[in-house]
Amino acid sequence: MTAHDAKKWFRVHRRAADPRLRLVCFPHAGGTAQLFHGWPPLLPEDVEVLAVRYPGRQDRLAEACIEDMATLAETIDDALQPWLDRPLALFGHSMGACVAYELALRLEARGIVPEHLLVSAHAAPQWAEHTALHSADDETLITRVRHLGDLHSGAYDIPELRDLLLPALRADYRLIEGYQPLHPAPVKAPITAYVGQDDPSCVLDQVLAWCDLAAPGFFELCSFPGDHFYLVAQEAEVVADVAARLARACNADQA
Repeated sequence: MTAHDAKKWFRVHRRAADPRLRLVCFPHAGGTAQLFHGWPPLLPEDVEVLAVRYPGRQDRLAEACIEDMATLAETIDDALQPWLDRPLALFGHSMGACVAYELALRLEARGIVPEHLLVSAHAAPQWAEHTALHSADDETLITRVRHLGDLHSGAYDIPELRDLLLPALRADYRLIEGYQPLHPAPVKAPITAYVGQDDPSCVLDQVLAWCDLAAPGFFELCSFPGDHFYLVAQEAEVVADVAARLARACNADQA
C-alpha cells in the first residue's frame, strides 16, 4: 500500500508534534469518521486521534465498500503501518467494536499489543446476532437503524441522501452479519466494554461476554445513560472515561 493509500484511511487529529499515544477510532455500520470529530479537544494534547474512514462514503464515496471482516481488518492493518511508531489504543463503536478487535488480533500476532481495546455497543463476537437485514428491503433496513436511536436518521427521508447513504449501510450490515466467529481468540490488551443503558441492540450478558476474550482481571464494563448512540449525547463523559483509562495504561507502562 502506498503512503497516499494509507493516509486516506484515517482522519488524523494532531494536537502535539510528538504524541505519546495514538487512539484509533472505528465508526458503526453506515457511520463515518465524523462520529469522533469532537473527541480530540476533549483528550490530552499528547493523544493523537486517528478516525477510520471506511470506503464508500463521504470523500471516499466513489470507492467500493468492503463487505467482509477479514478484508477490512487486514486492509486497515496494512494502512496503519506508518503510525506504529507510538503506542496504540483502539476504540470501536457497534460494528467498529468488532473491527477494532480483529485489528488487535492482527497487531498482537506481530508483537504489538495495544494499550487498551475499548469496545462500544456490541456483543462479544461469539454472540453474533444471526440476522439478514443486509438482504431486506430499504424500509426494513432503515426502520432497524431508527430503532437503535436517532442519529441523523432524518437523512433517509431525503431521496438524494438516501440513495447516497444506503449502499454503505447495506454493505456494512452484510459485513457484520457475515461475521460470526464461534471461537474468537483472546487478546492480551485490557478490554473495556461500553454500553448505553437503554440500547435495544445490546443484551447485557452478551456485552459482558467480552470478558472471555480478555486476560483475567483485565476486563471492565462501563455504562452510560442513552440508547445505541449514547456516546453522542454523553460525549464529554465518555471521552473523559477513555482518557482516564489511557492515562492509567500509560502510567502502568512507566512504572
